[in-house]
Amino acid sequence: MQYIWAAAAVGVGVVGVALAALVLRRRGSTDARESRRAHEAAQEREPPVEIGGTYEFGVTEFTDHHSGERVAVGKVEGFVLFVEDVPDSLSAGDVIRAKVLSFNEGRTSADATFVERA
Repeated sequence: MQYIWAAAAVGVGVVGVALAALVLRRRGSTDARESRRAHEAAQEREPPVEIGGTYEFGVTEFTDHHSGERVAVGKVEGFVLFVEDVPDSLSAGDVIRAKVLSFNEGRTSADATFVERA
């Protein structure tokens, strides 16, 4: 009898794991669709920044960009800026000023250089 209960418990556990995986997969595909829609919308509009312009915005995160260095990521009117030459003491949530250097392929984001904390 214990064997039957143990087998039933394992079966319930397997079904639970399978359902959790299905829910997470569906959520991930929704995030991917939203990201794709945002990228397509960005391609259809003119960037809200200009090369040589200096802009103030909050740092949302840090990443390793194509430069191989730690760069700050932030947005100006939803447009993504990758900021190089940031001080090590800079944290997510800090407000900075950065100068736009170039647009990335498709003009959906831009590279910038750190100017100062705002």
